[in-house]
Amino acid sequence: MNKSFSSLLFRESIGLLQNLISVPSFSNQEDQAAELWEYWLKGKGIVNVKRFHNNVYALSEDFDPKKPTLLLNSHLDTVKPVDSYTRDPFKAEIIGDRLFGLGSNDAGASGISLAATFIEFYKRKNLNFNILLAITASEERMGELGMRAFLPFLRNEGIYPDMAIVGEPTGMEAAIGERGLVVIDATVAGKAGHAARDEGENAIYKAIEDIQSLRKLDFPKKSDVLGPLKLNVTMISAGTQHNVIPDCCNYVIDVRTTDAYSNEKTVEIIKNAVRFSKIQPRSTRIHPSVIDEAHILVKAAELSGLKTFISTTTSDMALMYDIPSIKLGPGKSERSHTADEFILLSEIEEAMKIYPVLLRNLDNLLKKN
Repeated sequence: MNKSFSSLLFRESIGLLQNLISVPSFSNQEDQAAELWEYWLKGKGIVNVKRFHNNVYALSEDFDPKKPTLLLNSHLDTVKPVDSYTRDPFKAEIIGDRLFGLGSNDAGASGISLAATFIEFYKRKNLNFNILLAITASEERMGELGMRAFLPFLRNEGIYPDMAIVGEPTGMEAAIGERGLVVIDATVAGKAGHAARDEGENAIYKAIEDIQSLRKLDFPKKSDVLGPLKLNVTMISAGTQHNVIPDCCNYVIDVRTTDAYSNEKTVEIIKNAVRFSKIQPRSTRIHPSVIDEAHILVKAAELSGLKTFISTTTSDMALMYDIPSIKLGPGKSERSHTADEFILLSEIEEAMKIYPVLLRNLDNLLKKN
């Protein structure tokens, strides 16, 4: 058990989470949440709290640019509540061990647990690494003003994270990898005609031929950590009425990428595999993320008794794919984006005990190296 665990800080952190739940903080609308975070951190004696857009961050007091920097990151934005909520999504209710409210599980609990850990280590002298706390925006949409803008901003400020813990609901197991995502819009052109006379060129038939090619498409290289790439056609639309040969067919390809191929190379392979389809990726910025299992951060996690796994969901790790990262936080991924979202208070308490153990083990490993 972490003897330095503060029940007062725990209660104050829960209070912050309740306040965060009470203000809408949808992606790109996080101003009030960012203000709450600024005010709360400054009230805990963090004097160097700064804000870039709606990204709130602070560095440990004894920051030394010669030491490696550990980024503690989670996000403050939420998705919009689904229609099937049976309670007010902005009312933070505690019933037994459950704290209900939008963003409680994803990822408010991770944010407050990481912040409590940062506060514990903020004034710590002689650490073998720096700590950067960053509560960032627009993660749910991977928007322009979140991590995509924040990392270049940090580098312009001379701050270069060497490794990261990304707070997301993982049941306090450490994700050492997650697949990337490329969504592709495919368009096939045909020629309209009267169905009764069998005229024209049926765009559906041409699309089916390409889709069959995609089903058989082999990506010979496999990721050692993430395994094979996954490709699925998930949507299709064509036609205007029953007696008209369709002159256009559109379909969507969902590709879960790995570090065996870059996202750009994956798109190129898909383009070469089809005969009729015009292939257009919506974006290639959601990269796969893999940390070497021999990395010191993974070793510190294992030393802390944490299980490792491969995550099926994406996060801001996709935008910091060049920074060795693990994804680790209280809560369960399956509660995210669901009605009546909740977090267990006991899960937050556990996280506030485990995170400091992980940081102390990391410090000891760095000292030995």
